[in-house]
Amino acid sequence: MTTISLVTGASRGLGRNTALSIARRGGDVILTYQRRAEEAQAVVAEIESLGRKAVAFQLDSGDIASFPAFTETLRDALRTRWERTTFDHLVNNAGHGEHAALGETTAAQFDRLVNVHFKGVFFLTAALEPLLADGGRIVNLSSGLTRTTIPGYAAYAAMKGAVEVMTRYMAKEFGSRNIAVNTVAPGAIETDFGGGAVRDNPDLNHMLAQMTALGRVGVADDIGPMIASLLSADNRWVTGQRIEVSGGQAL
Repeated sequence: MTTISLVTGASRGLGRNTALSIARRGGDVILTYQRRAEEAQAVVAEIESLGRKAVAFQLDSGDIASFPAFTETLRDALRTRWERTTFDHLVNNAGHGEHAALGETTAAQFDRLVNVHFKGVFFLTAALEPLLADGGRIVNLSSGLTRTTIPGYAAYAAMKGAVEVMTRYMAKEFGSRNIAVNTVAPGAIETDFGGGAVRDNPDLNHMLAQMTALGRVGVADDIGPMIASLLSADNRWVTGQRIEVSGGQAL
């Protein structure tokens, strides 16, 4: 049976690459976006060009109050588009970066990071769990910054550290349903994340490449296919793990 994967924040960057990688492996995709409707529809069209089904829905991953309505939208899409009541994979990818020293981080910045990266992941997963098929998969996105320390990312990294702990608890609690839950922690990647700093700042790019065993920073194609492979039955015995995908950064 064809799998159905829900990827949040999939209109661009790692989410887009993950959605396309899943489709290339034969899966159908439900993707969410916050503001980039046209870009999300372009991803849907690209997935459909691969012969797979796809739909895109607007979702603010930091707006907890919107999750019940989104759950009903998802339930309806599963019924009408797939004639199913469940989906197979949840990839909690949606997020944003904040760069500020500890003393310069505002309460608004901190709260938004909490809502999107931690509280949002916690409560969206809880809302969608009844629709997730037994034997399914959950992947939560973290960051290499939970292992290595770069000043200016304390609040962001702290949220991702919370995600890593939460992932282990999810793996334990959902294990009775044979649902595997893992964290993927990308290293420095050339995308528009964080204003495109790694991609567009040659000095930063070079510094990070020098810190990496494979001699370069990552690109989206280093991450999406890995997540897609982690969702497959080949990895049915992997759960509760933090898997860093960084080319050997700061070994």
